Amino acid sequence: MPRSPGLDSDPVSSFALPLIGPSGEPVDFIATINGHGVASLPPNQSFTSRLRTTIRLANGDIRTVELGQGEGSTAEVTVLSTAPTSQSMVLDALRHMLKLDQDLSCFYGQTISDPLLAWVGAGFGRMMRCQTVYEDVIKTILTTNCAWSATIRMTERLVGELGDPDPGFAAEPPFGRAFPTPDAMATRDETFYREVVRAGYRAPHLVKLSRAVAAGELDLERLSAIPLDEMDDLAMEKELLALPGVGPYAAAHIMHMLGRSSKLIFDSWTRPTYARMIGVDTITDAEINERFAMYGQFAGLAYWMVVTKPWFDEHRGISIVVEES
Repeated sequence: MPRSPGLDSDPVSSFALPLIGPSGEPVDFIATINGHGVASLPPNQSFTSRLRTTIRLANGDIRTVELGQGEGSTAEVTVLSTAPTSQSMVLDALRHMLKLDQDLSCFYGQTISDPLLAWVGAGFGRMMRCQTVYEDVIKTILTTNCAWSATIRMTERLVGELGDPDPGFAAEPPFGRAFPTPDAMATRDETFYREVVRAGYRAPHLVKLSRAVAAGELDLERLSAIPLDEMDDLAMEKELLALPGVGPYAAAHIMHMLGRSSKLIFDSWTRPTYARMIGVDTITDAEINERFAMYGQFAGLAYWMVVTKPWFDEHRGISIVVEES
């Protein structure tokens, strides 16, 4: 089989991905893949300490890889596909997904004296994202107004029906398939999303969004490249709220995936979880916002780390003590 241009590694190989932030800050691999639910939504499979995913490389190839903790400050990347695979393209895709380009050094400096968050500087707080902004938006829409189990089932059907397969990795759908492209999703009508994906009221939003992106009328990917000094978070939020199916919760979540974490993600789970963790019966959104306002552009990330702290206890077998003064 002839090799395509840019393929620089042998089929079925392993190599290391350095885990370090832009300013040299540590990156905890297990915390990163367990920081929120995206790791358990196809084409990802999460095994607590390992992550398997099927990615679309820059040249369009679909390849399945698995990540685990490597030696020292690295992740071990194993190519599961038998098809010829570009090591450099795999590493580029995984750096993006693990958000290794996000500088958290300032955030870590802020948390040192905060009893709620002094523990995060060991490498916590890097929230894994999808390969594209489009995928982040679609998956976020699938989380709205439903149980997490329903989000998983909708994503499984979507990827299983429309995702392109890895030619070198046989797996039962939805696994071994990349997330569907806007073009693939745009070919299906509202009936498909209602009856096959069972997306309910989200169906028309999926159709409208996918067709706008496929037609070139909407460029979601540009949002990840706009610096803060060119578009502040209020402007970014306004642009996201104009998207079909995106409300305040969804906009805040998508912004986190874009590396903009000033907005707090408020929903029926985060509010009572935070109240319980600080030992109060109820608390208002205004009071929570005030507590985390000192973190500025990282306010939403600080809040998210507090409410998800028990996840890290569970996955790492440790107990991180949190006390509110």
